[in-house]
Amino acid sequence: MNWLLPAFLSAFFAALTSILAKIGIKNINSNLATAIRTIVVLFFAWGIVFFQRGIKEMSQLSKTSFLFLILSGLTTGASWLFYFYALKVGDVSKVVPIDKLSLVLTIILSFFILKEKVTLPIIIGSILMTIGALIIALIK
Repeated sequence: MNWLLPAFLSAFFAALTSILAKIGIKNINSNLATAIRTIVVLFFAWGIVFFQRGIKEMSQLSKTSFLFLILSGLTTGASWLFYFYALKVGDVSKVVPIDKLSLVLTIILSFFILKEKVTLPIIIGSILMTIGALIIALIK
């Protein structure tokens, strides 16, 4: 399977996640909601690892990979905490477009940190995505 179908499925489930989270967060603290979701993700992810017998790969994990995965987990946690708070106090249709600006920020960071190539179509697309997100989220 190439990357395109899983990427679209990721987008679909992310969209559904936002809707379900907004409904579920209605009468509770956003940090509690994040913690509950995190527990579900924890069991779901480890269940898949054990089911696929991927636990034996743990011994092959380098210290560098482990460190960066931990850092990635910390930034994921921060992202989720802010995202759930934003969902709690804002409209999903306005929060999600701003959250999805992470794509544009990822492109910028990948250029500076990973030295990935940024082409003119990527720049134009990023500008259009930014303008679209701001129009959707900020213009009344």
